[in-house]
Amino acid sequence: MNIITISREFGSGGREIGKRIADTLGYSYYDREIITAIAGKHNFDENYVESMLENGFSFCMPITYGRTFSYTDVSGQQAIQLLSTQCRLLKELAEKDNCVIVGRSANIILEDYNPLNIFVYADMESKMNRCRERAPEEENLRESELRRKIKQIDSNRAKHQRFLSDKKWGDKEGYHLCVNTSGADIKAISSIIAEYAKGYFEKR
Repeated sequence: MNIITISREFGSGGREIGKRIADTLGYSYYDREIITAIAGKHNFDENYVESMLENGFSFCMPITYGRTFSYTDVSGQQAIQLLSTQCRLLKELAEKDNCVIVGRSANIILEDYNPLNIFVYADMESKMNRCRERAPEEENLRESELRRKIKQIDSNRAKHQRFLSDKKWGDKEGYHLCVNTSGADIKAISSIIAEYAKGYFEKR
């Protein structure tokens, strides 16, 4: 199967790029659906699952890199259980059909499947502008609050990966392609990346 993983900074447009690539290539697309599936398996609220996977690892410490952990309380244990379910689910999806998977440290979890790993990033101004454009009407964060939110979410994503690998989240050495969307046309970039992906899989 051809698998594309999209790791991305919050507000960089990585999710949109992933969806456009999937549509162009005719691949399945997985993003929020992963959280929904995990929540269903554990009978938990989706927001709770998402929060635990992004924040729950503050309750536990890794013994070694890889998949061996030590944890000290119920929240930490629950985060590990959810992560285990996430790993199994991602592998099931990878074996099902060609797909694009956004987030969830899929580039690390599916390393044995030889995916095309893409990292999407942007400067802070571009990320803040994008967040404002797509924010719900009731959200009215001050500039300092929005900046802090973006940094915290990216920090959580980096932390999530640290529990799975010694490869640093966002480090170019861990990806086949890094894309800077600062001030860029997401639609145009997505088309270029889709062509790149075609060539990548044809030569593999």
